[in-house]
Amino acid sequence: MGSLEQKKVVVADTLEKLEKAQSVVFADYRGMSVKEITELRAVLRKQGVELKVLKNTLIKIAADQNGIEGLDPYLVGTNMWAFSMDDAVSAAKLLQEFAKTHPKLIIKGGIMDKKAFGEDGVKALANLPSREALLGQIAGLLQSPISGMARVLQGPINKMAYALEAYRKAQEEGQSA
Repeated sequence: MGSLEQKKVVVADTLEKLEKAQSVVFADYRGMSVKEITELRAVLRKQGVELKVLKNTLIKIAADQNGIEGLDPYLVGTNMWAFSMDDAVSAAKLLQEFAKTHPKLIIKGGIMDKKAFGEDGVKALANLPSREALLGQIAGLLQSPISGMARVLQGPINKMAYALEAYRKAQEEGQSA
């Protein structure tokens, strides 16, 4: 990387991404081809995830300025950083899926709520349902008691209707006899 000014710009940009991101997942990409990385970028971009290859020293400066804890042990070797802006789970899910077919991509960990965590945390995050799925589940849970209550309230009305219909039939039979 060039001048001090360029490094300051990268640190400022990275700091802004760290502040805005719902989550960040980082991985070792050694051995991956440019074609594979380009393919990964395209997959991530469709889901609102930005992929950056950053020097460890620059990400450390930005992370320290942002107050992120526990990142130092992961700042070894080559790292690519996936910033998930819209959904906390999308970067983790997409990188996990991509790593299944591209074994050279090794997920090292992630950052969420200003705390760094290891690969197991990323796997747990990837297994969570998306925001839309969670909202759908909540809506279903909220709707369930309402529809159940409607059925319960409808029961006496139905019984009353059956009783009236039976009474009407009995009256008709009594008059026709």
